[in-house]
Amino acid sequence: MESILEGLNPAQSSAVRQTSGPLLILAGAGSGKTKTVAHRIAYLMQKEDILPHQILAVTFTNKAARELRQRVWTLTEGEGGEVPRSYMPWMGTFHGICVRMLRQDGHAINIQSNYVIYDDDDRQGLIKQAMKQLSIDSQQFKPRAVSGIISNAKNEMRSPEDMEGAANYPNMRTIARIYAKYESMRKKAGALDFDDLLIETVRLLREHEDIRKKWQDQFRHVFIDEYQDTNVAQYMIVKYLVNKDQNICVVGDDWQSIYSWRGADFTNILNFERDYPKTTVIKLEQNYRSTNAILKVAQSVISKNKVRTDKKLWTDLGEGAPVEVHATYDESEEASLIAGRIATHVTMKARKYHDFAVLYRMNAQSAALERAFRLQRIPYQLVGGVRFYDRKEIKDIIAYLRVVYQPNDRLSFSRIVNVPARSVGTKSLEKFLTWQAESNRDIIDALCNIHDSVGLTSRAKASLGSLGNHFRELQSMLSDGAAPTDIIERLLTLVNYRDHLRDGTPQAEEREENIGSLLSDVRVFTDLPEFLEETALIASSDQQAGHDKVTLMTLHAAKGLEFPVVFMVGLEEGIFPHSRVYDSGPAELEEERRLCYVGMTRARQELHLTYARSRLQFGQRAYNEVSRFISDMGDQVVAIDQPVHGIDKAGDGFFSDELPFSIGDRVKTPAFGAGEVTEIDGLAVTIRFDRGGVKKLNAEYARLEPIV
Repeated sequence: MESILEGLNPAQSSAVRQTSGPLLILAGAGSGKTKTVAHRIAYLMQKEDILPHQILAVTFTNKAARELRQRVWTLTEGEGGEVPRSYMPWMGTFHGICVRMLRQDGHAINIQSNYVIYDDDDRQGLIKQAMKQLSIDSQQFKPRAVSGIISNAKNEMRSPEDMEGAANYPNMRTIARIYAKYESMRKKAGALDFDDLLIETVRLLREHEDIRKKWQDQFRHVFIDEYQDTNVAQYMIVKYLVNKDQNICVVGDDWQSIYSWRGADFTNILNFERDYPKTTVIKLEQNYRSTNAILKVAQSVISKNKVRTDKKLWTDLGEGAPVEVHATYDESEEASLIAGRIATHVTMKARKYHDFAVLYRMNAQSAALERAFRLQRIPYQLVGGVRFYDRKEIKDIIAYLRVVYQPNDRLSFSRIVNVPARSVGTKSLEKFLTWQAESNRDIIDALCNIHDSVGLTSRAKASLGSLGNHFRELQSMLSDGAAPTDIIERLLTLVNYRDHLRDGTPQAEEREENIGSLLSDVRVFTDLPEFLEETALIASSDQQAGHDKVTLMTLHAAKGLEFPVVFMVGLEEGIFPHSRVYDSGPAELEEERRLCYVGMTRARQELHLTYARSRLQFGQRAYNEVSRFISDMGDQVVAIDQPVHGIDKAGDGFFSDELPFSIGDRVKTPAFGAGEVTEIDGLAVTIRFDRGGVKKLNAEYARLEPIV
C-alpha cells in the first residue's frame, strides 16, 4: 500500500485514506486534484477490494476521463500502454454515463434502446423545422436563441407546459409552443438531445425505485469531479445514485466556478455539508503550478468575493517574476506589445511559441491579436475553431450512419438526402416525408417501397429508391455485425462520396484527408452504436493543442489548462469585468472575479496583464476606465507604461501642432507595415504602403512612426 500513498502531500494522503462516508475535497488551482482522485480510486480497489465496475467516477470532459483512467490503470496494474476500453466502465462524463443507463433501462420510461443523440446543430435544425410547421418567422425568433432557451429550461427541469404557464410575455409563449413542437418531433424521430440524456435519467431514477436501487447497489463509491459546475439535473442524478452508506466524494473549487450562464450552480459545492451532514472536508492548498508572485495576485483578487469558501494557496516553487501590468494606448498597440514580446523571447531562444497563451474575455478581441501575429509571422492557434466532428464532410457521414442505425431519424435523413446531389427538391422531400409518416413506415422501409407513393416524379422515385437500396445494404451489414470501418467504406463507395468531395477547390484534398482520419478514428470501435455514442459526446473542450504555436483563447476556454507565460488582455471596465455587471446584482460581478482568478492561475512562471486607454467597440472608439480587478491587486503588481508616440504618461491623448513627418517621408504602422506619406490634411495622413494599396489614416490612432 506504500506505493499508492507515495509522493502525496499530507492533505492528499488524508483524502486518499478517507475511504468511507461523504468527503468534500476543496482543491485549489494547480493543487494536484487529478492525482489525488486517481490515488484514492486505486487505494479503494487495492485496500477495500472495490471492483472497477462498482465505482462511478464522473468528469466533465472525455479528455479528463481518459487521463484519470490512465492514471488509475498505471497505479493498479503497474504498467503504462493503452488502457482497455472495458477498464473502469463507469468512468466518464455525466452525458456518457446517462447514455449507458438509458440504453439499459430506458425502456421503463418508453425510450427505445436504439435512440440517436442530437447535438446542438441537430437541435437547431429540428427547431427550424418545428418553426416552419408552426409558421413562425425565423427572422423574428432566431433558432440559435430559441435552442438556448429550450436548453436552459431542460436543465432546470421545466417542461413546455411549465414554460407556457410561467410566460409573462407573448414571445415566451411562442417559444413554449416551439418547445412543445420540437419535443413532439424529436420523440417521433427516436432521438434525445444532450439535455434529454440528463433529464430522462433523472426521470428514470425518480419514477422507478427498483432501477434506482439497482444502480445504488452497484455503485459502492461515487466520485464527482468539478462539483461546482453541476447543474440542477446533474445534482439530482448524483442524489439519486448515492446509497445509504453515502460513500460519495466530490472534488472541486468554488473559486473556479465560471459557468452559471450554462446552468452551473456553484452553491451545490457550498451546500454539500448541508446535504451530507457527516461530511469530512479536506483542503488541497499546496499549488504545484504557479510561482508565489502569481498566487498572491490571484488570491488578492478572489478574496474580494463575499460568497466563497476559505482557502489560502501556497507553493514552494519560489517567488518568481513579478506580475506586470502594461498600459497601452489602444488595442493595436496592446496586440503589438504582446506579439513583440513573444517574438523577442523566441528569437533569443528563451521560449518556444507554445509556451505562450493570450486570454481574452470576448472572441471579438482576437481580431487585433491575429493581425499583429500575422504581421510578425508568429504561428498561432485560435482555440474554439471548427472541431473535427463538426466539419461538414464528417457530419455528412455521421448522418448517414445515424439513419442506418435509427431509420426514424428524419433530421439526419434531411441532411444527406441530397448529399451527393440526387435531384430531390424541397417539395419532393416534403411529399416523401409526408407519405412516409402517413404510411407508418420508417425511412429506409419507405425508400425501398417508394413506388407505392403518389405525387412524386419518376425521377425523384428512382433517386430515392436507389438511396433506399444503399441504406438496406448498409443496414444488413450492421445486422451481420460488420465493423464500423467496413460500413463506412461501403457507404463511401455506394454513394460516390469521395467523388463528391473532389470539386476542384483547394479544400477538396483536405476534405478527403478528413475522411481518411475518420476511418482511422473508427478502427478502435467494434460496433457502430458505440462509435455513434462516442462521437456525439465529444466536447469542444476536448480539443488538443497544436505543436509550436501561440494559443489564443477566451478565458472560459482556458479552464483546466496551464502555460509558462500568460497574457490576459483587455482589463478595462466594460470589457473585463463585462458590461453586464452594471445591470445585474453582485453575483454577476463575483463570477467575473472568479473568471479573472481562473485566468491568472493558468500561468506557471510569468503573468502579464494589459489594458488599453482606448478601444474600438461596436464600431466606435471607447475610453474605458482601468478594470477594478487591477485595483484589487494593490501593490502586488508592477505597473509598466508603454512608450507611446503622441501620448503622455498620464494617458491624456494629445498631438503636437506639427506631425513628426512630412509628405514624402517613410513611416510605419503596426497594422499595415511600412509606406510613403503622399498627403497630409490635418490628422488625416494618406500613405502608399509597400505591400500594396493606399490608405488614409487618422494619425491619432494609427500610431505612425517615422522611419529614419
